[in-house]
Amino acid sequence: MAKNDPYAALRIKQFNLFLFVRFLLVFGWSMQFIVIEWQVYSITKDPLSLGIIGLMEIIPAFSMALFAGHIVDQNEKRNLLAICTAAFSLISLGLFLLTSETIIDSWSTNAVLYSIYVLVFFGGFLRSFFGPTIFSLVALLVPKKIYHNAATWSTSTWKTASVSGALSGGFFISWIGVDKTLSLVFILVMLSLIVLFQIKKQPILNTKIDEPMKESLKAGVKFVFQNKAILGVLSLDMIAVLFGGTVAILSVFAQDVLNVGPEGFGILNASISMGSILTMLITTYIPINKNTGKKMLISVFIFGLSIIAFGLSSIFWISILALFISGAADGISMVIRQTILQLKTPDDMRGRVSSVNSMFVGSSNELGAFESGLAAKLLGPVVAVVFGGTMTLITVVATGVFNPTLRNLDLTTEIETNEKEE
Repeated sequence: MAKNDPYAALRIKQFNLFLFVRFLLVFGWSMQFIVIEWQVYSITKDPLSLGIIGLMEIIPAFSMALFAGHIVDQNEKRNLLAICTAAFSLISLGLFLLTSETIIDSWSTNAVLYSIYVLVFFGGFLRSFFGPTIFSLVALLVPKKIYHNAATWSTSTWKTASVSGALSGGFFISWIGVDKTLSLVFILVMLSLIVLFQIKKQPILNTKIDEPMKESLKAGVKFVFQNKAILGVLSLDMIAVLFGGTVAILSVFAQDVLNVGPEGFGILNASISMGSILTMLITTYIPINKNTGKKMLISVFIFGLSIIAFGLSSIFWISILALFISGAADGISMVIRQTILQLKTPDDMRGRVSSVNSMFVGSSNELGAFESGLAAKLLGPVVAVVFGGTMTLITVVATGVFNPTLRNLDLTTEIETNEKEE
């Protein structure tokens, strides 16, 4: 096996431009999410209203996912990403206007709240396209032999942007207010659009451009469900994210349990991503190819334990530590999932497979947000979080017992084969 080069993907200029674009987009999106969560809970004081934000995003994201995958596989990826980014900028502009003093003073609380929900709904529609487009674009910018390295750096960039955005969101709310913070999001999105056009247009590798949509979608779903490794890792992450969705109610813990204000809220959010970043960077030096399946199961199990610890904690620094560990464990599972998907997905099917991934994992973020909000309202935030962590542990044990293909998965041979390519 060739000596591992942790910076292999970073030596490609086009991939670096892509990483910068992704950083700007995710930074803006993460900060926007934090600000909107804070604003909605501030004006309603209802944890269920936070869950509804997730529900408003999942409805279009889930229902449009397969269609979006088909569109991605049929079209050029750079320009498609540009269209999505431009549309996202309009949503950011709309949220900025909705949180301005003029609107807040002249509109009713319900009018502002429902308008936010509408924009979040359209954001969910865009999200169904973002995921498969980005996933497909990565594979076009780097050679196959370094897919696993590119997947690690792409996911690390995403998490780095998440921590920066979450931390910045909390502090900017305190420093300049909600509306001005959202104006920064709009500026960042526009900057990402400018940089995006520095990336060259990429070829369309799908040889079945004229394939009927029904057949195209059927082929994508069939491929995922026939691949036990892909199906197993998606199912595991889906359930873990669904029940471990503490992020959606962190504002409740920040305001009503820990009493740490917007700065503490930002730190709580950021601690999750900081843990993820650490482990992701480590995986660039220590690849996850050996005993991949067992590492996946262990990481998700640790994630569940840390979520339970957070739910039971009433001390700020312990809560930070628990969330940091949850992020570290989640970071490993995400790198493994992305690596498996990149290595085992044919080029002409990347959009559709990524869309199924979005339906399984991405959509469960929003559905998990709704579940967490509803559980917090019915059971209280502490019981809701402990319940979610417990369900995650049960899922890991069940997966380990009933899915030996995932449990025994090892990517060493596959990665070595790819590295022999010229």
